[in-house]
Amino acid sequence: MNDHKHKSDKPEAATEAPVSLDFIRAIITEDITNNKNGGRVHTRFPPEPNGYLHIGHAKSICLNFGLARQYGGLCNLRFDDTNPTKEESHYVESIQKDVRWLGFDWEDRLFYASDYYDQLHEFALKLIRDGKAYVDDLSADEIREYRGTLTEPGTPSPYRDRPVEENLDLFGRMRAGEFPDGSRVLRAKIDMASGNVNLRDPVLYRILRATHHRTGDKWCIYPMYDWAHGQSDSIEGITHSICTLEFEDHRPLYDWFIEQLGIHHPQQIEFAPLNLSYTVLSKRKLLQLVKEKHIGGWDDPRMPTISGLRRRGYTPSAIRNFCDRIGVAKRDSTVDVALLEHCLREDLNKSSARVMGVLRPLKVVIDNYPKGQVEELEAVNNPEDPSAGIRKVPFSRELFIEREDFMEDPPKKFYRLSPGREVRLRYAYFITCTDVIKNADGEIVELHCTYDPATRGGDSPDGRKVKATMHWVSAAHAREVEVRLYDYLFTKEDPLAVADGENWLDNLNPGSLEVVAGCRVEPALAVAKAGDRFQFERLGYFCVDPDSTPGKLVFNRTVTLRDTWAKIQQKQ
Repeated sequence: MNDHKHKSDKPEAATEAPVSLDFIRAIITEDITNNKNGGRVHTRFPPEPNGYLHIGHAKSICLNFGLARQYGGLCNLRFDDTNPTKEESHYVESIQKDVRWLGFDWEDRLFYASDYYDQLHEFALKLIRDGKAYVDDLSADEIREYRGTLTEPGTPSPYRDRPVEENLDLFGRMRAGEFPDGSRVLRAKIDMASGNVNLRDPVLYRILRATHHRTGDKWCIYPMYDWAHGQSDSIEGITHSICTLEFEDHRPLYDWFIEQLGIHHPQQIEFAPLNLSYTVLSKRKLLQLVKEKHIGGWDDPRMPTISGLRRRGYTPSAIRNFCDRIGVAKRDSTVDVALLEHCLREDLNKSSARVMGVLRPLKVVIDNYPKGQVEELEAVNNPEDPSAGIRKVPFSRELFIEREDFMEDPPKKFYRLSPGREVRLRYAYFITCTDVIKNADGEIVELHCTYDPATRGGDSPDGRKVKATMHWVSAAHAREVEVRLYDYLFTKEDPLAVADGENWLDNLNPGSLEVVAGCRVEPALAVAKAGDRFQFERLGYFCVDPDSTPGKLVFNRTVTLRDTWAKIQQKQ
């Protein structure tokens, strides 16, 4: 045990509201009651630095750090960096940024499995001396063949019974770099007939000449993930090792290692990972999307990565709330992505300033409005937050409205602007369409209207009613911007459910991104900066993209206003 891994000072008590007892919390509560581990609660979040974190990792982050916070314990951030061929420093940096952005702090407890390479090597030597590990000359393909199947036992390697001294000598020479890559491995000697394939003499070390992002070329043998993971938990004094269900069959192996070594034994508890509709959460497949350039990168706003969600305009509190709502369970299930969007809308509704923006502008000229006159009208910044106050928006003779808000020959239930019809302009006046101007191709390019000066503020003193209120911007004052409209990246609820001969990539949504140029927004948005979030009235929630420059603002649509989840709940 490394004493420096533990702080003697008692952590601050949790300050968040009580959380209901799911099966994991029930276990921890009982452990504390029984004074197991001296009443300590010490968890960890152990990502592999071979890709970017996604929404599924967010569930694990919120769970592990949340448990520590709730029970007044500690949570480490540890990188299980055992594969130098796939791991990179920029992944390490992105993961730290994501965890911090979600609102969690590992304080001084940032660790790496590579911190323990020397200790893991000593552990391996102990297993060899105890006759519990051996050097095997079989190739990787031969090892797979000898391992057997789920219904047939494995066959012992012809090298399984090498003498201890010979194994020590060969392992030392592996460490010294005498043998070619892949020519030998170190395996645990457990049970080749076990019903659990993980116990059929798993590989502990392989020869691999690759530069590690932290240890450089110090090592030419590297521990396998299954060998490093449990022992790293033990070295750090982890009390509750929270894992996803895929590690349930690995638990007997981790237990065996720790029992043979006689070291601190964390309790592994498995929970169901997050499955989200219309979403792929396989890191390998996400990497494929990036490498094959189906999307713009790890932080593409269509990606389920935390960096992609952040760029799209998601908030940390919305993601944390989502993770709290879905909870933890023992059985796999799929969560409707509409719930994630519902949590986002709830958060953005409270915090986002309202503005007016027009995606597809149609010019409106108010013929009876004085030429050259400009009024400053009052607009509410956020009706959910009175403290947000009001702002001034310019109103003039020439405006832009949304092209879809006008129809020359409307159907019966179309209540927006049409010839002869009166509508309300948000915060402004009633207007009536009097003329439609078209170009040589018959396309509508301009509307002429009249306004009622008595309806300033959007209400009529004589009590007459209109059936539609429309957003607008002043043509002379509006700022031209680009807007990127995002939809689900996949067309199928389960993108990976494909028939024989089909490819999951065939389920990519060709309409997942629409770039709309020439949009117009209120002039106040000229000073908006990357990451700022707004509700464009009637259109949805939008976020300023990092691609923006002083001369070109780019907005990402974060989510529409239509709340599918709320409607589902109402029906239920």
